[in-house]
Amino acid sequence: MAPTADGPRQYIESILARDWEKVKDLLHPEYTYTGSDGKEMAGPGAALAIAQTMTGAFPDLHVEIRSVHTAGDVAIAEMVASGAQRGDLMGIAPTGKRMAMPVALFLELGDGSIYREREYFDMMSVLVPLGVVSPPGKA
Repeated sequence: MAPTADGPRQYIESILARDWEKVKDLLHPEYTYTGSDGKEMAGPGAALAIAQTMTGAFPDLHVEIRSVHTAGDVAIAEMVASGAQRGDLMGIAPTGKRMAMPVALFLELGDGSIYREREYFDMMSVLVPLGVVSPPGKA
C-alpha cells in the first residue's frame, strides 16, 4: 500500500483525539521513532510515550498540517504544532505560555502500517517561547 496524504492526517488526528488504541493500530510491530536528537527508539510504545508527553504538556495541542508529499513508501508532512504548556514537559514545570513549533514528519510505510517515523524540529522554538531559555545572542 502506498502512502497518501490521509496517512499523516489520520495519525495526527488520532494523537490529538488521544485515541491511543487507534494510534497503536496504525503502527507496525517493528515501528521505530527517530527524533531531532538522532536517537532511535523502538516499538509502538515509543510513539505512545512521545504523543502522551506532548498532549499531557500541551492539553490544547493543535497541529496544522500545511502540506503532505508522498514518494514511494514515504509520506512527508510539513506541520506547525502549537499550544499552551499546562503540564510537565520533560521535567519543565507548566509555564502557561504558548509555543508554536514547525515540524517535518517523515513516515515510512511497511506492511500497510507506519514502520518508521522520523521527526525534525527545533527545540528552541519550544523552549524560548516558554521562557525556559533565552534566545541565542541574548543574555
